[in-house]
Amino acid sequence: VPVLFKEALENTTAEEGKSVSLHCELTKADATVVWKKGEATLQASAKYEMKQKGTVAELLIHNAEPEDA
Repeated sequence: VPVLFKEALENTTAEEGKSVSLHCELTKADATVVWKKGEATLQASAKYEMKQKGTVAELLIHNAEPEDA
């Protein structure tokens, strides 16, 4: 059974220099999630924090900049 989005990502705005959270909900718990910006795969770092609990995957972007759009 393929993993699908129950709740897709939504556009959000963030104040420059602040943190912003993006999240989605999947149809299968603990499915592998890969976060990308364009063609680049994001890696966990001081800038990007990935969390996943059950069917909800979250990407935290710290110190948001216009380039993060």
